[in-house]
Amino acid sequence: MAHAEEIQLQIRDEGFPEHDSGDDDRAWLESAATATRGANRRGVRWWVLMLVDMLMLLCGEAMAPLLGRLYYNSGGNSTWMATLAQSAGSPLLLIPLLILTPRPAAGGEHRPAVSKAKMAAICVGLGLIIGCDNLMYSYAMLYLPVSTFSLVAATQLAFNAVTSRLINAQRFTALTFNSVVVLTFSAALLGVGASSASGDDDGTSGSSSSSGGSKRALGFVMTLSASAVYALILSLFEVTFDKVVRTRTLWWVLTMQVYTHAVASVVSVAALFVSGEWSKIPAEAAAFKHGRAAYVATLVGIAVGWQAAALGAVRLVARVSSLFANVAGTVALPLVPVFAVAMFGDRMTGIKVLAMLMAVWGFLSYVYQHYLDERHADEWKRRSPADCRMCAERADEKPCPAPAGSCASSGLRRLNI
Repeated sequence: MAHAEEIQLQIRDEGFPEHDSGDDDRAWLESAATATRGANRRGVRWWVLMLVDMLMLLCGEAMAPLLGRLYYNSGGNSTWMATLAQSAGSPLLLIPLLILTPRPAAGGEHRPAVSKAKMAAICVGLGLIIGCDNLMYSYAMLYLPVSTFSLVAATQLAFNAVTSRLINAQRFTALTFNSVVVLTFSAALLGVGASSASGDDDGTSGSSSSSGGSKRALGFVMTLSASAVYALILSLFEVTFDKVVRTRTLWWVLTMQVYTHAVASVVSVAALFVSGEWSKIPAEAAAFKHGRAAYVATLVGIAVGWQAAALGAVRLVARVSSLFANVAGTVALPLVPVFAVAMFGDRMTGIKVLAMLMAVWGFLSYVYQHYLDERHADEWKRRSPADCRMCAERADEKPCPAPAGSCASSGLRRLNI
């Protein structure tokens, strides 16, 4: 009896009402139904905004690699200029950033101010990592056909599953593990195909069979390395939102995006001058296949495409998780090789088709796991107050089977006694 009173006291201390009668339960159910209707309205808006984020990510990831390949095929040779273009679109985000104002914490909750020195260090660190990642992507685009590049880049989902587990405490299941394994084998299959197809006309630069094979191998390694670093970047963004900023508003998403990419742009500009490539830019623009205007338009398109992809990814990280952002980006996987075949004459070999199907299989495995998680969480959110009291009364016998935080919609919190 004393134990039951202690449990009830702890529930009152948490700020939740005590339910003692059937009338209270009925009143609670009516209020829960009202809250559920409001949550459903918010849910529709949430799904619409998430679809907009996914559309930005998909359009950016489909457009940017194709324009990057066009840059090299039309006479572009500066890897640092291609690297700069991947982060130079961040000033476009200053307009919505200046219009928006920081949103106060939900429910009037007071949060301590974020340290400016800490945020500056985080933005500089992330910016340097993004700059290195952009450089690796530039070399990968130089040495690989765009179809192969896009398929190998899908391994970022496998890498992100690992970083999400280590950094963000992401839960692993059989379906998630299946997704990681299938995508890893898909990339390995492409690597074998790229090394054996030294005589293929894939649209990449190369003067001889041996040098072309070595460049393709280097491009494959660069793509894998860039994918691993990109997965790390998304996980670091997520842990920054959770542990440092402690909010996931659009204002903070834009702020992180602008400052980190500004640092990456500064690094790329400095490297462009130090390497001496800046002196070759006028001649490169003059010799561009379709003229100076096409040269500028191609670089602007690359900047806009990568910025849209990055903004969509970071918004999905803030809205859901880094792993979900990577999964959403994988949806663009079948699009790029098809466009590459039409635009650049890339050969859609049997190995690429098989690798693409394996990658889609891995993507669908994770999507189904996400569906099961949401369904399981919804089932626990429909629990009645009596179920939650029973859960509290038996908490000393075995742990509550509900997922953490799933009782929030019923006004009760899982007790860890």
